[in-house]
Amino acid sequence: MNEKTNTQAEIKITSKAISQVKKIMQENQIPNSYSLRVSVKGGGCSGFTYNLGFDEEIQEGDTIIEQEDLKILIDGKSLFYLMGCGLDFSDGLNGKGFVFSNPNAKKTCGCVESFNV
Repeated sequence: MNEKTNTQAEIKITSKAISQVKKIMQENQIPNSYSLRVSVKGGGCSGFTYNLGFDEEIQEGDTIIEQEDLKILIDGKSLFYLMGCGLDFSDGLNGKGFVFSNPNAKKTCGCVESFNV
């Protein structure tokens, strides 16, 4: 298998986001053997959308980031769009959810869930 483990994260994930991921895993009884998969998919009103999910399998070409006892998996194609990106969790007055800050995004839509490069 050709995966890359990285201790210097290509994306920055805040402790608040990691805590929320762990909380979701616990509430949904997702085993610790699963990793958080962060990816980019085609679609949305600006061209690409962010996708978060849980995955037990490491795929060929995945980059593995380990942070605060959480494994984060990113496929090679998504990594291209996520380099330098930040992932945080917001629970403020403007809403509750995961928030990406992507320096590669040239344009985002009003919902801030899709972007274009």
